[in-house]
Amino acid sequence: MTDFEIPKKYGLRQTIADTLGIGGIMRALRTIPVLEDFARDIEDVCPDAWFLNYTNPMAILTGYMLRHTGVKTIGLCHSVQVCVKELFERLGMEDRIPGHVERIAGINHMAWLLDIRDAAGVDLYPEIKKRAKAKNAGGKHDDMVRFDYLDKFGYYCTESSEHNAEYNPYYIKSRYPELIDQFNIPLDEYPRRCVKQIEEWKQRSQERQSNDGIAHERSREYASHIIESISTNATYQIGGNVINGCCIENLPPQACVEVPCLVDGNGITPCAVGALPPQLAALNMTNINPQLLTIEAAASGKREHIYHAAFLDPHTAAELSLGDIVRMVDEMLEAHKDWLPAYR
Repeated sequence: MTDFEIPKKYGLRQTIADTLGIGGIMRALRTIPVLEDFARDIEDVCPDAWFLNYTNPMAILTGYMLRHTGVKTIGLCHSVQVCVKELFERLGMEDRIPGHVERIAGINHMAWLLDIRDAAGVDLYPEIKKRAKAKNAGGKHDDMVRFDYLDKFGYYCTESSEHNAEYNPYYIKSRYPELIDQFNIPLDEYPRRCVKQIEEWKQRSQERQSNDGIAHERSREYASHIIESISTNATYQIGGNVINGCCIENLPPQACVEVPCLVDGNGITPCAVGALPPQLAALNMTNINPQLLTIEAAASGKREHIYHAAFLDPHTAAELSLGDIVRMVDEMLEAHKDWLPAYR
């Protein structure tokens, strides 16, 4: 709750606060020391092991592990896996799911559906855009922000609208409070979700303890498939979070990007994507800047880089002055001091 309540005092509202924004920055700074402990153990005990990271903020944590430890790390998120299926279901295009071909790349939670075709090779984007625009005009639903992205920037984004509402300066604005209702944005969603999930975990625990006949089925998540592919040399494709290098030509080489990767007995190999459409690379850069500066803060121990990360966060910068951002960061560092190293 601290990641929501302190920013709220300064007029900064959030929905999820686990990936970007001041909430994502603080979550990263609290989590990186834990990951460093994992890394030291892995380096000592099993230096050839792969670390499969499912934890948010994905790009910051995976980027830190890959740049500042010796551990082979891959960041995994299921938004790539469900992106097209859920898009088709929302638009009444379920019949196009079988045999479709897709291409997705960008950064975690802001990767882009670059190409989508049916089994015959027909481009489905014109129909998708037409239906999405009509659905947004037809009344409230839970994916209005992403459909607006699609209308304004030309491409659909992998992660949910409640996440993407806070990754940019366009939708959560104190000057235009009507946008919250217009785009059906669930402010303070994550605390509510956590309360619900904790109750579900308690219920599930009770069910497990009282039921001896529980069946186990393989989930859609990548982890078990990665273990199988590396162990058996069976080829498998995933959407993985890796250091860019030259995978995406118009994003920085040190950024953590989400791209197609091949998995086999040799490990996990990222694939080259080429250049993103320039407007998509530009949107990604607004998120990459605070990600890289948060990593720099954690690696250097310098408080000034925490300020820099918050200054460059698009939603925070759109709402607050530089002075208020400094005061907010200082207050949050004090509130979280028992979970953080000292920043000089």
